[in-house]
Amino acid sequence: MTEAPPDRAASAARRAAEKRVLPTAHTGRRCSEPIPEEVDVAIVGAGTGGLCAGAYLARAGLRVAVFDQHYVAGGCATRFARGSAGARYMFDVGLHYLGECDPGGVFEKVLQPLDVSIDWAELPRECIERLVFPDFEFRLPAEMELYRSRLLELFPQERRGIDKYLRMVMQVGGIQPKLFATGAKVTAPVLWHVFVRGQMLMLHERATAEKFLDGCTRDPRLRAVILGQHGAYGLPPSEVSILLHAGLANHYFGGAWYPRGGGQILSDKLALAIEEAGSSIHLRRGIERILIEGGRAVGVRTLPRGGEQHDVRARVVVSNADISRTLLDLVGAEHVPRRWLRRQQRWVMPSAMFSTYLGVRGDLGEQGMTAGNTLQYDSYDTDAYYKANRGNPRPMPQGCYITNSSLKDPGGLNHAPDGHQAVTIMSMLPAEPTAWGITPEQIADGSYRRVLAYQERKRAIEDDLIGRFDTLYPGTAAAITFRESSTPASQSRYTWAEGGTGYGIAGIPKQFQKARPDVQSPIPDLYWCGASTRTGHGIIGALLSGRIASQRAAKRLGVTAIG
Repeated sequence: MTEAPPDRAASAARRAAEKRVLPTAHTGRRCSEPIPEEVDVAIVGAGTGGLCAGAYLARAGLRVAVFDQHYVAGGCATRFARGSAGARYMFDVGLHYLGECDPGGVFEKVLQPLDVSIDWAELPRECIERLVFPDFEFRLPAEMELYRSRLLELFPQERRGIDKYLRMVMQVGGIQPKLFATGAKVTAPVLWHVFVRGQMLMLHERATAEKFLDGCTRDPRLRAVILGQHGAYGLPPSEVSILLHAGLANHYFGGAWYPRGGGQILSDKLALAIEEAGSSIHLRRGIERILIEGGRAVGVRTLPRGGEQHDVRARVVVSNADISRTLLDLVGAEHVPRRWLRRQQRWVMPSAMFSTYLGVRGDLGEQGMTAGNTLQYDSYDTDAYYKANRGNPRPMPQGCYITNSSLKDPGGLNHAPDGHQAVTIMSMLPAEPTAWGITPEQIADGSYRRVLAYQERKRAIEDDLIGRFDTLYPGTAAAITFRESSTPASQSRYTWAEGGTGYGIAGIPKQFQKARPDVQSPIPDLYWCGASTRTGHGIIGALLSGRIASQRAAKRLGVTAIG
C-alpha cells in the first residue's frame, strides 16, 4: 500500500485527535440515552456541582440520572468549537485558570476518591496576572512574599497598610482548610481557630473590601492593584465582602494552573466517572418541574421533546440549577415556605460577563503575551468600573481581561489551527435586558439574537474590546481570523442562570459564608449545589458544593459516602 504524503498523514492524524476531544464528542450518545423510570438520585443540571455530586453518589453504589437542557455536560466549565476539521478553534467558556491544584491541594482531595486525575499546566509563578493601569503596570505573582516586595517597591510609604491587608489574606487562608474539613460547617474547633488565629475575621466579618481598605491605605493606585482581580467575583469594592476578596487572593498565592487539553477536561472526566459507575447523563433533557408530593421532593418531570415527556421518580433530588429558578420555576412558589420566598426576593446578583472569542494568526508570545492573563483598566477607581454602566442604556467596557489558552497549553492540539492561537477577551457588564435593547421574553424564547439593537450593541462592545487588545499588543487586530462574542443573554440561554451571571448570588457581606444557602433546601429530600451555596462561586466553590451535597444525600439514603 502506498503511504500518504507526510503532510496529509499528519493532517489526518490531527483531525482524528481533534475529533476525540471535540466538546460534543459524547453529545449524541447522551442525547439518546434512555430515560429511566426510577432512580435513587435525580440531578437537575450537569454543571460542575451536579457532576461532582453525581460522581460521588454513583461511586457510592446509588443509581443516578443527571439531566441538562444543554448539549454539553459541564455548565460553565465547557468549551465550544468553531471551524472545520483541521482548521478548528476551541474556546473555553468559564474555566481559564484555577488555584489549589498542587499535590495535596483541594482539587486533588476532591477528585482522588473518584479516580479522576487532571494533567495541570502551571502558569508562570513570577506573573499570573499583568495589571495594566493608565500610567503604570503591576506584575502579580503567585507568591505572597514576592507580591509584598513588589508592592513595597512601588509604594514604600504604605508598608503598614500593605502588611495589614496581607494579614487579612493569611487569616482567611488559614481558615479555609478548616472549613474544607468540616464541609463548610462552622464547628467548635473552627470557632476556636478563628478566636486564636483569626481575630481580624471576627472584627471585619461584615465589612466590604472598601471599608477594610479604608483602614489600610488611601492611595488610589495601591487600592487599584489590591483590587485588580475583582472580575473574578463581579462586584465593586463598596459592595464585595472583604473575606471573599481576601479568599480569592489567597486562592492564587500557592500557584495558578490550567488543565492541559482545555477547560472541559474536568467536566468530561466527572461525567465519565458517573457513567463508568453505571449511572447516566441525559443531555437536551431540561427539567420542567421537580415533583413534590406530601411536601417532599419525589422526582423530576422533563421538558417535552419530540412529543415525549417523562416523569422520573427519585428518592432524593439534587438541583444544580440556578437557585432562584429552582425555587420559583422547578419547585413552584406554592411549595416554598414564605420566609424563603422573602429571602429569594432580597437576593442581590453580581455583574455579568461579556466575552469576545478570537482566532489570531501568529504567535502572540512574540508580542510579549505569556500564559499569564492581562487585565487592563481605564482608571484606578474600581467602583467606577461597575457604576459607570449601572442604569446605562448603552453600557460599554471600562477595562478588559485577556487570556490565551494556546499559550497556557503549548503543544495542545485542541485550541487553534497550526500557526494560530485562541484568545478570549472579557469585560464585566450589566445583565439587565434593557441594557441590550431586548426583553426577558426574548431571552426566554431565543429571539433576542435577531433584535437589531442587540446586534448593534454587541458589535460595538466587541469592537471596543478588540481595540483594547490591539493597543496592548499592537498589530493583533489585523491578524484576527475569527471573531464571535457572547453576552449575559447567552449565559442565560445556555445555563438558565438568573441575571445572566455564572457567579450565583453576589458575594456581599449579607450574602456571604453562613448567610449563603446551605446545600439542604427548604424542601425535604431536595438538596442543591452550585455557585449560590455556602462554599461560594467559581469552579472550586461549585465542586465543593457538589461533594457536600452528595454527603448529605448519601446519609439521607443510608449509604456510606466515599471520600
